Formats: sequence, structure tokens, C-alpha cells
Amino acid sequence: MSLPVHLVPSLAGVTVGSSVEVTGDEAHHAVAVRRLRVGESVVLTDGAGTSVTGEVESTGKRVFEVVVASVSSAAAPEPAVVVVQALPKGDRGELAVEVLTEVGVAEVVPWAASRSVAVWKGERAAKSLARWRSTAREAAKQARRTWFPVVSDLASTPDVVALVAAAELAVVLHEEAGVPLSSLEVPASGRIVVVVGPEGGLSDEEVAAFVAAGATSVRLGAEVLRTSTAGVAAVAALLSRTPRWS
Repeated sequence: MSLPVHLVPSLAGVTVGSSVEVTGDEAHHAVAVRRLRVGESVVLTDGAGTSVTGEVESTGKRVFEVVVASVSSAAAPEPAVVVVQALPKGDRGELAVEVLTEVGVAEVVPWAASRSVAVWKGERAAKSLARWRSTAREAAKQARRTWFPVVSDLASTPDVVALVAAAELAVVLHEEAGVPLSSLEVPASGRIVVVVGPEGGLSDEEVAAFVAAGATSVRLGAEVLRTSTAGVAAVAALLSRTPRWS
């Protein structure tokens, strides 16, 4: 059985034999909800490439301590995939974040597209962003990722244009595109940006702006996917043609 994974703020300087203290909500959930016990083995990660395994030495109400048995470090996966996710309605945004995290994206960028039904403003924006980030964190632990994805602040269309312009490869998923995603050459390193539109579709102006910045408008196939699943299908298709999945 796989060992449970817990996120800690830092593992800088940690070596075999060191003690690492886990506190706050992370510890509370482990001890009070999952019933973590002394002597149990766990994995701790900083979400930035370093993980340790160790045995629980002590537990408290909102704290537990682990004695490190092994330390491992991993470079960030290449190529890094960034998904620009137009805001969907309801809880479909969290579904998109969950599956994108599981498939291995480096960053999810929430985007206020012109035809997005959902609107993030004020307190709602803060709460929605917090839910996306919490979803990514929990999904990354479940997927046993060493590098956790970033969920960035809400982006405008000009922000997305800038992301597209800086990418080694950028694609815009568009059901009316004539170019199949499978026809593109996928870089083995650098950043790949995938733009996913909202339920109402992309506007002509948005597609034109992204293409002008260097993106290719592509289609996945004959089927029209929901905004919450189109991104993960595209990312899987891209990663299957990189060293990460070979």
C-alpha cells in the first residue's frame, strides 16, 4: 500500500535522522481524521522537488513529528505544461483543476474569458481561487507528486496573450479549427501552453489575439468536450509524445 503524503512548507537542510515537525491543518487532518499513529511511515514533500520518508515519532492535537529515514530530490518535469482554464460554471472548475493536477501540469491559470458564465469578483473571487488551490494541493498529494502545480491569480486576456507569446508551444483548443493537435511537433523541454475556452466557446477576437501571439488553433477530434475535460485530454495527448510519458 502506498504511504500517505503530507505537504510541509520546507525541507531545506533536512538529512537522514533529522526530525521534521508537521503542524496546522495538515497535521490536524492526519491525526484527527486519518488517525495517524506513532510508528506509522509517511512521506513528506515540500512540493518543490524534495521528499522524505520517515516514521512518526510523536503526535499531538495539531502536530506530528517524523524522523527522516530517506531523502530524495527530483528536477522539475520537462516540458512544463501550463493550462489556461476559462472559468466554468458550478464546481466544474475544481474538477478541471483536479484532473489537470493528476495528469501532471505545472500551472493552472484561471481565465476570465469574454463568454465565461462564471464571474469572479470580490469575496467570491478570493473563495473560488482558494478552492482551486486547495483542490490542486489535495490532488497533488493523491497523485504522489513531488512538484505541486501552481494555481495562479485570475488572468485577463492580455495576460494570456503574454503567456502564449513566451511559450515554446502554445495551442488553443477550438472545435472549428482545421489543424489536428496530433499534427504538431511537441518540444521536449520548455513551456507548453494550452488554452481552454468556456462553455460558451471562444470569441473570434480571443482566438485571433492568441494566434497573433504565436498560438496554433487546434482541434482534438470530432467530439466536443466539456471545458472541464478538454484540457486534460489535450495535455494527455501532448505528454504522450514527450519523454515524460515514454
